[in-house]
Amino acid sequence: MNKHVPTACSLQIAKDTAVLRRVMVFSLLLLAIMAGGGWWMLDVTFAQSIIFGGILVNGSFWLLQKDAQRLLHRVSEAEASVVVHAEKTRFFFRSFARLIVLGLVLFVVASQVPIDVVGLTLGFATVMVSVVIIGLGTGKCWLPSKV
Repeated sequence: MNKHVPTACSLQIAKDTAVLRRVMVFSLLLLAIMAGGGWWMLDVTFAQSIIFGGILVNGSFWLLQKDAQRLLHRVSEAEASVVVHAEKTRFFFRSFARLIVLGLVLFVVASQVPIDVVGLTLGFATVMVSVVIIGLGTGKCWLPSKV
């Protein structure tokens, strides 16, 4: 008899999670298309660079999503401002640590394997392009309707 009644907050979280899932799927699909096109039009090194950049940025985006959800969950449960401040600090430290680790991984791989910088940059852009396309497709209007 103790059924979970969805609140407006839980429905919004479910909707946001679905949008983030669509961004990840579209980003991976875009990565596959770009890598295939790069291999077909140029060479294997270019395609490998696109794949490497896309895997790095998609992994980082996925970890950032998990950290942000964890932060929001813990902050919504916390009552004391000290706990909220500690959670925010932990989130920022984890974000900076992730950037440092990604930079080190990029440095190590680039020193061992030939990397095409343009392909790597295109791989890095997959999440940004996916966020823009999915964001525009959600139907939310950020500008006044009578512009």
